Amino acid sequence: MSGQATSKPIRADAARNRTRLLDAARIAFAAGAPVSLKQIARDTGVGIATLYRHFPTREALVEAIYQHELAQLCADAEDLLGGAEDPAHALRSWMDRFADYTSTKRETADALRAVLASDIVTASPAREQLCAAVQVILDAGIAAGTLRNDVHAEDIVVTLVGMFTTTSLAGGGDQLGRMLDLLMDAVRCPAP
Repeated sequence: MSGQATSKPIRADAARNRTRLLDAARIAFAAGAPVSLKQIARDTGVGIATLYRHFPTREALVEAIYQHELAQLCADAEDLLGGAEDPAHALRSWMDRFADYTSTKRETADALRAVLASDIVTASPAREQLCAAVQVILDAGIAAGTLRNDVHAEDIVVTLVGMFTTTSLAGGGDQLGRMLDLLMDAVRCPAP
């Protein structure tokens, strides 16, 4: 027998519990009121030990929600381009979706800020996913002549994360919108 551990497949009931916990947590956090992990477990119909088995900390639960929604946000890049939007407009719309996605999470804001500021976004598949989504839009904008060809997707992602982590929830939406407009001015091709 080798020294490497083999990962066992997740049992169907465990997978269902995990999905139900994520769904319940997403709904609870979206409601805006303070949420306890015990209440999420209760709403799901499982014990708190089951919740902790899947998500050992509140941050782990927030990260799992974040990862699921991140996948959807990244898929939105292609959808926006497929909707026949000008690539520059598609990029700004995608930025707005990113901002809406992050700023509406009042209950999870501190935990999400910690996730965004950690290695999860700075050196991980999440960062790669975001960069790939932005690159799709940049490529279309470069081809259309509306976005600069010297802009790096990674620079946009890092800037967006920085904008989110430095703007406050109370009144930060207006400032974030202005900052996104400034970023768009920087990546658009100059008018002829």
